[in-house]
Amino acid sequence: MAKRYKATINPALLTWARTTASYDLAEAAAKIDVGEDRLAAWEAGEDQPSIAQLRKLAGLYKRPLAVLYLPEPPVDFHAMHDFRRLPDMGPRRFSPGLALEVRRAQQRRELAIELYEDNAAAPPAFALTTTLDADPEQVGTQVREALGIRADQQSRWGNQIAAFKEWRTRIEETGVLVFQASRIESEEASGFAFWAETFPLIVVNRKDVYPRRTFSLLHELAHLMLRQSGVSEANVDAARPAADARVEIFCNRVAAAALMPRDLFLNQLLVEQRPGVQEWPDEAINALALTFNTSREGVVRRLLTFGRVSQAFYNLKRTQYAAEFQAQRQREREARGDDGIPRNMPRETIADMGRPFIRAVIENYHQDRITLSEVSGYLGVKVRHVPGIESQVGLG
Repeated sequence: MAKRYKATINPALLTWARTTASYDLAEAAAKIDVGEDRLAAWEAGEDQPSIAQLRKLAGLYKRPLAVLYLPEPPVDFHAMHDFRRLPDMGPRRFSPGLALEVRRAQQRRELAIELYEDNAAAPPAFALTTTLDADPEQVGTQVREALGIRADQQSRWGNQIAAFKEWRTRIEETGVLVFQASRIESEEASGFAFWAETFPLIVVNRKDVYPRRTFSLLHELAHLMLRQSGVSEANVDAARPAADARVEIFCNRVAAAALMPRDLFLNQLLVEQRPGVQEWPDEAINALALTFNTSREGVVRRLLTFGRVSQAFYNLKRTQYAAEFQAQRQREREARGDDGIPRNMPRETIADMGRPFIRAVIENYHQDRITLSEVSGYLGVKVRHVPGIESQVGLG
């Protein structure tokens, strides 16, 4: 029988790796098929895992094996504030998928800073700012002016995908890194923001439909303008402590005002023709959503803000739209079957990581500061996909 070699490590690394990956003891033990007591003993230093077991833990926690051999746990990023707390319940633990997306976004940001420094270039400075005492309608106007968004341009974008890409590009030009995450369930979070003087970042949930992603972009931008980091709930009406609720309501109103400016919205013929609180037909709501390339729920919420529909009507439509969204997702899963959708890795990589980050990686490669293998690692793709990515960002 082959001898099983024990891994000589600092047990504190095991606890650090598990908690930063957002697993509790029972979950982690079940994932690697050991008893909870045994994993607890490893973390307490009463026993040690075999090297094979340590490899399993490294894979589960998405950490390089070498990291678990460090003498002390690294100092991780812990600045994220969880806006999803319920009153008197304390902070809510992130899912492993969300914890991983937060960590990877932070690592990409640090890499982007290094790449710019290696290239002797200064990242663009993010100058937009506001306070919670500001009028959200005026802040929305400020956002549009800073991003150079005009009503005639917005109406010509044509569809919700084009609108999302345009808002994203304009926000990236202000010095913000914008990523998309695919490991977060829509029910858990719509996105998150990390504030920093250099390269603040926004991450939106790729599993959301495009109108919700666009709203999330602007919601998280408002967080950055407040100089705040946080994970945001997709449910705008979720219960929160008063201080958190004030921030989230403010950011929601700024996002709505940027997407659908008050005067522009109220001057729409469809809105002018329906003064007062009343119920709206789906055709009219759909037409306004297409005009502003936003969601139907966003339109109804805006009507509620201006007293053009009742709270009961908003609640009714919100329930309807949620049910329709879930039904559509189910139909899409059934249509895909087991094969799924063929992946276009260059397009997918650009969508997830954004052009500014990818251009920084490719430009350093072209200047022989990093290798092709490093490009592959930084972008998370095989080497054969790199030329396609180069071509799509205009550096091929």
